[in-house]
Order: sequence, then structure tokens, then C-alpha cells
Amino acid sequence: MAKIFLDTNILVYTVDEHDQVRNKRARELLEMVHHSGQGVISTQVLQEFYVAVTRKLHVAPLVAKQLIDALPPMEVVAVDVSMVREAIDTSILSQISFWDALIVVAARKARCSELWTEDLNPGQSILSVTIRNPIATKNETQVKEPGTIYRIRPRSHKRISLP
Repeated sequence: MAKIFLDTNILVYTVDEHDQVRNKRARELLEMVHHSGQGVISTQVLQEFYVAVTRKLHVAPLVAKQLIDALPPMEVVAVDVSMVREAIDTSILSQISFWDALIVVAARKARCSELWTEDLNPGQSILSVTIRNPIATKNETQVKEPGTIYRIRPRSHKRISLP
């Protein structure tokens, strides 16, 4: 069974209620990888998720922690020094950001065939990992600029849960 690596933006959209289309799609994707057992993330994804939902979506820190606890069981790749070194090389050779390269390296380490993300070009293959953007709408054909993937909405103290 082919494994699928989920980038941070897929998880963030499960919480971001500003964009209902992406929110619904991200929840469907998370449920799909949960039921198939194909989902993989890394410690970097968990860290970025926490920072994104607390800083950009203004989720309270303890609620963000609960959201992490509520994620479906997935394989988690722990980032280590050798991966950091490989990500530096990959970022130089593939001309992508270090952080994106670290995600790709983690996906390869877990032997994932696909990486689901908005941050890289769909169809591109890096380190034998194929990039897919399953969140994109029919009108979106180009990758977004890094750093613009999250929507900002007013602070909310209501409880948010994942499927």
C-alpha cells in the first residue's frame, strides 16, 4: 500500500473555517488517509501546525494541543541531523526552501510515494516523491507563493474538533 505524506497546510485547513471548501476537502482527505492507514507526517509538521493555528488562526494554545492529540493515528517521522543535512542539499539542488526540502526528505525516509501540499508544484517529483495538491480548486493551476497559504480570521475561543 502506497503511503502519503501530509504537509502542514492540509492539517491547518481542517481547522481553518474561513475557507469552507478547503476545510471540507481537507477533512475528507484526513478521514481517507485515516481509514486507509496511508497517512504519514513528521515532527516538523506537528510543530508547524501548532505555530500556524495559534499564531495565524488564533487558536488557544491548549486547544491547539488538543487538536494535535485528536489527529488520527499516523506514522510520524522524527526529524534528525542526517535529515537536516540532506534537506540542505535537496533545497540547493531542487531550488526549493529548506523547510519544503525537509518535508520532502521526511516523505522519502518514510517511503511515501506522494506528498500532499500546496507549497510545491503539483506533478513535480523530488527524491522520487511525487507532489500532489489535492486541495486545489479546478481554477488553481499554479503553486502559491510560500508563506501565503494560511487564511487569517478573527480570534475565536470556541472549541474546534477534527473528524
